Amino acid sequence: MKTERPKKPGKPGGSTRQEKPERSARPGRSYKTEKSNESGKAGRPERSQRPERSERPEKFARPLKPERESRSEKPVRTGRPERSERPERSERPEKFARPLKSEREGRSEKLFKAGRPERSERPERSERAGTPGRTIRFDKANLPEKAGNPKKVIRRGEKNDNPDLMRLNKYISNSGICSRREADRLIEAGAVSVNGMIVTELGTKVGPGDKVQYGDQTINREKPRYVLLNKPKGYITTVDDPEKRKTVMSLVAGACKERIYPVGRLDRNTTGLLLFTNDGNIAKKLTHPRYGIKKIYHVEIDKNLARADFLKIVEGFKLEDDVIRVDSIEYIGDGKDKKQIGIELHSGQNRIVRRIFEFFDYKVLRLDRVYYAGLTKKNLPRGNWRFLDEQEINLLKMISSKP
Repeated sequence: MKTERPKKPGKPGGSTRQEKPERSARPGRSYKTEKSNESGKAGRPERSQRPERSERPEKFARPLKPERESRSEKPVRTGRPERSERPERSERPEKFARPLKSEREGRSEKLFKAGRPERSERPERSERAGTPGRTIRFDKANLPEKAGNPKKVIRRGEKNDNPDLMRLNKYISNSGICSRREADRLIEAGAVSVNGMIVTELGTKVGPGDKVQYGDQTINREKPRYVLLNKPKGYITTVDDPEKRKTVMSLVAGACKERIYPVGRLDRNTTGLLLFTNDGNIAKKLTHPRYGIKKIYHVEIDKNLARADFLKIVEGFKLEDDVIRVDSIEYIGDGKDKKQIGIELHSGQNRIVRRIFEFFDYKVLRLDRVYYAGLTKKNLPRGNWRFLDEQEINLLKMISSKP
């Protein structure tokens, strides 16, 4: 059963709050509204009632600024005399003596390398002997000229009205040899020539007709491009055909704006990998027999390859006064179909695979190049092309750089 608590005495109606006196009437407290001398710290008089500083008791006395001790009597460093009391420079002990600028020895005897002559006594730059590791730029007037070649090279500061002209470092960079910064170093070192003249001035500009060389290598202005085609049947490997037959160039016509060329040749009825590029240096090395570029072909012949002929091809044989040796030959798959042959070789002779089998009275029905210089047909359908990725380009350059 719930019991009721008794109400506290207070206001009528049951209110428990009692009447409180006004703030001003409360004892022992002062408020901001009441200005009194007892505000702040206890016993502290008002500012207007405080005595003058000079009249204050000794306990609160504080010397005025003029009466304070001077800072000079308390030097920062112990024992260091005032500046006015220091001796003259000429009278200082030898330990602290320092010669005046007018009395110092010549800078050439003190700061430069021993034996180096004064600047006024040095010879002119044109008269100096060659110093290893330092290249002096050629003067425009002293550049050697090639007889019979009137082409002009635009240098820094000269007006260039031809939009086809390009800075030499960009020209070299676009060829894929190196970056622009590295090209500037080659130019300053005198390793680059334009139209037979060595150029060492940065900012030199060249045009489409100028011949730029780095050492013995002629540099191509265009950016190097590398396109891989899976060639179908019925196309001849040539840039132009007077008989108006289909060429491989029509298959890569829209690949890039640069003019590219096929590397090597594939017969009209031979299919497989064919590389296109405008990098003449790479193309030359990939087709040269000295570099021995690896190629693998899938061959289908009209009849089974006899065991005796198989062994002769492995051991090598003489064909038209040439000894033919293949790197590898084997039957494709489980070896049951002896008409399907895989052959690997490095020879770059014309129609060499067809000639090998024709020598042993076999007719080649289908010939497909499935591997070329580290490149494969993976994800490349017949009749399609693709650009080489950076890793494949580096592989080509590495293969072609072998001695």
